Amino acid sequence: MSTDRIVHIVEDRDALIQNIADEFVAVIGQALADRETVNICLTGGTVGIGVLAAIGAEHRRTALDWNRIHLWWGDERWLPAGDPERNDAQAQHALLEHLAIPAANIHRFPASDGQYDLDAAAEAYARELSANASRPSSVPAFDLVFLGVGPDGHIASLFPGREGIREKDATVIAVRNSPKPPPERLSLTLPVINSAERVWLCMAGADKAAALGLALAGASEIDVPAAGARGHSRTVFFVDGAAASEVPQELLNDHRAV
Repeated sequence: MSTDRIVHIVEDRDALIQNIADEFVAVIGQALADRETVNICLTGGTVGIGVLAAIGAEHRRTALDWNRIHLWWGDERWLPAGDPERNDAQAQHALLEHLAIPAANIHRFPASDGQYDLDAAAEAYARELSANASRPSSVPAFDLVFLGVGPDGHIASLFPGREGIREKDATVIAVRNSPKPPPERLSLTLPVINSAERVWLCMAGADKAAALGLALAGASEIDVPAAGARGHSRTVFFVDGAAASEVPQELLNDHRAV
């Protein structure tokens, strides 16, 4: 696995979102040129949903063949289908309803008003991952995993010091007593995230500066889950000026693209 991590700093949140959307089209366009099917793992959050809305702009969405793209999620809130707080519902409004993409290509986590309880829902999503896997892997070959990062350094629904960030065997976990509401969630595990070719961590705002600094400084993934996220070929922290403002310059310089 590559150990290279890059920090890409864009002046403000709005410009950051547009920049990530442009990079997405370029990277996924190349991936589609190289292989028949592409798998992408989406995230929620203000920046994550903002990026999806920007990808939905006509000049971007029409540049890609969505028939060959499969969309997944890194985590989901255990809420009824269509609840506006669910990541997939926000993604639906921001992007999916504007795409000509087959319904079978959209892999949503189960909802709380469906046929499963929380543990069975985790098992069901693990089975769906496995059914779309490239053997001998138990998960699809992810070309790109998007991650938001919380002020505490959490990614997906893997929180500092909790059991989830320590999980090495399961691909999907049920999360209870989350420190961030709602308390029940579903999440991919770190080994699944790190199976991706590329991992992009998207951060905006001064409240993310501590998490960014600690991740770049090599903090333990148990204490700062974002520190443990690494793609096989590239790991990029896309950050705005506010998120980078309190991080020591020498630390940023060590990871800036040249």
